[in-house]
Amino acid sequence: MDLEELCKNAHEARIKVGMLDTDVKNRVLEDAADALLAGEDEILAANALDVENGRAHQMPESLVDRLSLNHERLEGMADGLRQIAGLDDPVGEVLSMKKRPNGLIIGKRRVPIGVIGMIFEARPNVTSDAFGLCFKTGNCVILKGGSDAIHSNIAIVKALKTALVKNDVTGDALNLIEATDRETTTRFMKMNRYVDLLIPRGGRGLIQSVVEQATIPVIETGTGNCHIYVDQAADLAMAVNIIRNAKTQRIGVCNACESIVVHEAVAAEFLPMLYDALKESNVEMRTDETAQECLGGGRPLVVPAKEEDWGTEYLDYILSVKTVKDIEEAIAHINRYSTSHSDAIITKDYDRAQKFLNEVDSACVYVNASTRFSDGNEFGFGAEIGISTQKLHARGPMGLEALTSYKYIIYGNGQVRK
Repeated sequence: MDLEELCKNAHEARIKVGMLDTDVKNRVLEDAADALLAGEDEILAANALDVENGRAHQMPESLVDRLSLNHERLEGMADGLRQIAGLDDPVGEVLSMKKRPNGLIIGKRRVPIGVIGMIFEARPNVTSDAFGLCFKTGNCVILKGGSDAIHSNIAIVKALKTALVKNDVTGDALNLIEATDRETTTRFMKMNRYVDLLIPRGGRGLIQSVVEQATIPVIETGTGNCHIYVDQAADLAMAVNIIRNAKTQRIGVCNACESIVVHEAVAAEFLPMLYDALKESNVEMRTDETAQECLGGGRPLVVPAKEEDWGTEYLDYILSVKTVKDIEEAIAHINRYSTSHSDAIITKDYDRAQKFLNEVDSACVYVNASTRFSDGNEFGFGAEIGISTQKLHARGPMGLEALTSYKYIIYGNGQVRK
């Protein structure tokens, strides 16, 4: 199908999809979850082909991990759809209702956005998450995945569409652009006549390209140079455990820790502890001079940091390490180099914890916890369509409410303006 025709069909279907009853939407989502598991063999076979092609083209293992599906991950995708079905439907919620002196009653009601476009890289789980969240909020969704996951995405969308057919819902609620060339992607970015919102998910290059070229309103998501600051009042054993989790549990995700900031008063004691914990995973530490002195010689995984290391999202077993003299310097460093995604402080000092929460300008700011919790599922949203690192409309993990807008509804009894 021609790209413009596909977008036009979704645009025309948006009113009908937006008017669906909550029970119908929940039934579709439950059936879609069942369909994913029923189609497991076909989906995993398609995914195996994508993984094979990725490795043949020297795809980094961190991206192969993002791309790969197995039974447990497919079950997780299905569970995400069921959790979305179990959440309250925000569409139709009356946010306010006030009576004016002239007798007009002016209300504010939550409504779908309309047509949402997704451009994303090798993350096939995004396909089901995006469908579930957009459909529950009465939006049509158009998906544009990368070539790396095309076979997986086709198989997943095929399974999801069976749930629409089963419940007599228009198939234009969910569309996948199967063409993988850049020209099609660029054309899609300019379909503002039909698409109301564009959400890119992927690396910095993809997001920057969409922001610069799209004529559709864009929500920036994903890029995560996440910091953890170890304060002089930190529980050092806790800090080691949190950083190990944030860095090594999954290296190829946007909420993984990439940068450590350490108060110089505890650096000499703490950094050797951290090195010993991370060397089991062969994590390279790119350090400033003070940190290097604290670690001493003979540690093969310690190398001098360059200026660009402070702002790099590695998505690899690499960590930058910066020492600071106080919390003010820590906050200044983080606000300069952070991508406004997720940053954390490890401390037992209440006042410094509050200062960090107040002054670090990121979507998610933690005290004594791993940045890996920046996730729609972990936040109780069922799933997420992305993690917004901007401030307009939505910020942080984007669940159902972030995929709605509102309209004003006005009741009168003959009023005219004088």
